[in-house]
Amino acid sequence: MVLKGTFDTYVILFIRRKRMEERVLKVLSEEFPDIDFTSSDALVDDGILDSLTITGIIATLTMEFGITIPYEEIIEENFNSIKGLASMVERLS
Repeated sequence: MVLKGTFDTYVILFIRRKRMEERVLKVLSEEFPDIDFTSSDALVDDGILDSLTITGIIATLTMEFGITIPYEEIIEENFNSIKGLASMVERLS
């Protein structure tokens, strides 16, 4: 019984994470149509996102999700992929 409850919890968390990834991707794709956010898991490292674009992403996520992104969260890990961005938004929500 505990195992089933644990499994259900993981499934729910997985679904929530996927939905957040989809929301973040939709918002950013609309705001930055020239960037393919799904093309890489190293958006910053591959030079797809520059500092000006990251500033725009921060502003967009702040307005769309009503969050504040503190300076400590502005790291490559959080901006290299939609998964990282969604995880950060979820954590700060």
